[in-house]
Amino acid sequence: MKYLFWCAFEQLAFRIPEFESISKVLGIQLKWIEKNDELPWVIIELNSDDEAKKLLSRSLSTKHCIQLWGEGKSYNEFHSNMRNFPYSQHAQLLSAERSFKVNVESFQRKTSRDEKIQRIESMAEYFPAKGDINLKTPDVEYSFLEFWGLDQNNLPPQPTSIFFGLSLGEGQRHLMTKHSIKTRKFIGNTTMDPQLALLMANLGLVDNGSFVLDPFVGTGSLLLAAAQFRGVVFGGDIDFLTLHARSRPSRKGDKVRAVDESMSANFEQYGLTDRYGDVIACDFSRSPWREDLNFDLIVTDPPYGIREQMVKVGTEKDFTNKPIPEQYLDVHIPEKISYSLEQILEDLLNFSATRLTIGGRLVYWIPVIRQQYEAELLPSHPALSILYNCEQVLTSNASRRLIVMEKTSNVTGQAIVHSKITQFKDQYYAPLAGNISKKERKQRIKKFGHLNISEAEMVDWSVSRSERQPYWKEREQNL
Repeated sequence: MKYLFWCAFEQLAFRIPEFESISKVLGIQLKWIEKNDELPWVIIELNSDDEAKKLLSRSLSTKHCIQLWGEGKSYNEFHSNMRNFPYSQHAQLLSAERSFKVNVESFQRKTSRDEKIQRIESMAEYFPAKGDINLKTPDVEYSFLEFWGLDQNNLPPQPTSIFFGLSLGEGQRHLMTKHSIKTRKFIGNTTMDPQLALLMANLGLVDNGSFVLDPFVGTGSLLLAAAQFRGVVFGGDIDFLTLHARSRPSRKGDKVRAVDESMSANFEQYGLTDRYGDVIACDFSRSPWREDLNFDLIVTDPPYGIREQMVKVGTEKDFTNKPIPEQYLDVHIPEKISYSLEQILEDLLNFSATRLTIGGRLVYWIPVIRQQYEAELLPSHPALSILYNCEQVLTSNASRRLIVMEKTSNVTGQAIVHSKITQFKDQYYAPLAGNISKKERKQRIKKFGHLNISEAEMVDWSVSRSERQPYWKEREQNL
């Protein structure tokens, strides 16, 4: 049978990777009928309703799923196809003993109650359901779905795609409400959005009993998401004040943290304490994790210097002849030095190459300047291969990319990290370094779509508006 998964129209770049990843976790073979990340649905051929429901049990991208009975590019085509559907094969569902309900949903167009009734009645001639209509607790639910294009301001006279089928259930989008930061006990300035955290857990193949590590754990959002899918989670971070909930509160109006705020309190809040391995204060550049401990997933959002510091234990002073007195060692707080993004990524890939199991995944974010990004510049390691590269746009000139890597071998080697892609902090602030005015910033965005204009464009930026007008006209014609 064909199954249509009606998806939320957000985080589109993550949709196909999520379906492929959770199908691997569940051992389901996908046969794509319609595979896209631009429209609000995908169509997959599966062996049974049970397989579709298993996918629903993990998918964050899916709103609901139907066993597809008919479709069309127009009302005439749709009704023609529906008349030819083999209803006799579903006689039990359509019997008089089964009450039913038809849900009508339109994408990009608000459908009135009368229009919904009209859609349902348009099928009355051939749809052989004999049971009573029950809008509250039906035995069987059906879905009538319409797609009216992507431009809400220029709608076609009728939908361009129409679908009908047996409703099987909903995806796991309710977990975003369960893990909402608004109601979470312990959060920080860099707490990950619940939807992205849960998607990362799915892309990382978290399963019951998976060993999961976040080496830059912060307040533990990624670990909570992995624990939600029954992974056993561990974490570390150099910021011991955050780990022990002693940093400044992040919620507006709060001046001090509550007494019971803690990392473990979040796991208790969500009923996931049995999944909580341990979280320790440590310096990732000097890994404290024992060498015989391997992980199935390393998932993290490394710091990149915008809202959090990039530091490691160290000093620029010479203590060769001035060791720390022994009586102060127990209470000594080590000094910290800069830990560049390039060094962080090198350590992350080298650590993952040795500590992941074969087939284990590394899932991490890397920030980029959109106009300067090139896929060839992404970090690499001979033991790791890139599976997915998903972009989340942040501003007109900056985004971050979720990189999913898989350990394919135990080959030795060192990570290759290009310095050009790790200079995000300097590049991010570069447009502001010249103290440009608010008006000039707006002009840059209007002309270029971003602030980071090239050197060639900068040459002409200093001249007057009237002088550069011919240049813009010629440039637009060339484009």
